[in-house]
Amino acid sequence: MMSSFVSSQVPFGVNLAGAEFGTNMPGTYNIDYTYPTSSELDYYKSKGLNLVRLPIRWERIQESLNGDINSAELLRINSFLQSAQDRNMEVIIDLHNYCRYKINGNYEIIGSASLSISNIKDMWTKLSFELRDSPNIWGYGIMNEPHDLLPSTPWFNIAQEIIYGIRSSDVDNRIIVGGDSWSSAERWLQYSDNLKDLIDPSNNLIFEAHVYFDNNASGSYNQSYDEEGAYPNIGVDRVTPFVNWLEDNNLTGFIGEYGIPADDERWLVVLDIFLSHLEQNCINGTYWAGGPWWGNYKLSIEPYNGNDKPQMGVVEKYLNTNIDCSTLIYNNLNESSTDLSVYPNPFSTQIVIKKLKNADFIEIYGLNGKLHISKKVKGTLIDGLDFLKPGLYIVRADDGRKTKIVKY
Repeated sequence: MMSSFVSSQVPFGVNLAGAEFGTNMPGTYNIDYTYPTSSELDYYKSKGLNLVRLPIRWERIQESLNGDINSAELLRINSFLQSAQDRNMEVIIDLHNYCRYKINGNYEIIGSASLSISNIKDMWTKLSFELRDSPNIWGYGIMNEPHDLLPSTPWFNIAQEIIYGIRSSDVDNRIIVGGDSWSSAERWLQYSDNLKDLIDPSNNLIFEAHVYFDNNASGSYNQSYDEEGAYPNIGVDRVTPFVNWLEDNNLTGFIGEYGIPADDERWLVVLDIFLSHLEQNCINGTYWAGGPWWGNYKLSIEPYNGNDKPQMGVVEKYLNTNIDCSTLIYNNLNESSTDLSVYPNPFSTQIVIKKLKNADFIEIYGLNGKLHISKKVKGTLIDGLDFLKPGLYIVRADDGRKTKIVKY
């Protein structure tokens, strides 16, 4: 079921952590781990942040490999989804497992003798079946921060099988694919370039990168601003390889994690410049992190004694991406029908547009926000499209009609 909350803008938001907490697996609810509260949703809603990334753990969702989805944990997820829906907020279901599963006290890597690709495919097939009718799922985050995987079982192969598994249960909801090497935006071309070749039968993938601004980009921030080697544009520099990759390959991106400490006002400047850059490039994201159990965690954006954290003053400035994103055009297609008829679809080098009515200009957008063609119509044939890379595009007439086309 396609989300009924698709809007004319793409939202920024926040991670609400807690359901992934603890080292005891599966552990005991409200002792080892917890879920965000309704009052927290009220707080972030009041700040205009309408997107929540909800980290969860595989070991709790599925206590035995290839087993049933845990009914108690599913009830907690559905309860959270309902609370968010009541507030017109959307949710990313983020599997926070790093391509690992704890077995007999040890974290096994997908591809090892104890943990196969078929195991994670099974879990996602079952979980997406259970959640597919939830109207406010923004996307399935299939794995948080894959890293240090076995050469015999690369992340690409794992991700592809998860995609096929989800699509056997749910053909509508977005699938969010994080990058390898901790989803690093800076190292994206080195570790994650091949993700552009993933196949989604529904053509609804989003690629997720993470960006932190300390020296090793881990988000630990163990030293001072100067000792970390920070400077105002460090976030822009670190995310640029990912942004360029999206544009070059006509793909859609998302930044699942970024965060700063509040011990130096210069970090606030870094965050401000970074979020402005994302907004201008039509890429949304979720701040790391809010949630009920953070205590004095330096990146926490959870209010303290009823007072906003300094980071919130920057975060609440960026609530939606640039309204010129072609992703918004794509979303609008899901809100209303279109009578713009284009054939052949898929196409190779040319298209024919029928019944142009009063339209004078035709535009063709990629899903990453790039306008590829804007030309005055002379007849119904538009040729010379061989320069476009294979993928999904939006054709829009200047009278507002539009449709999706696929280049092969």
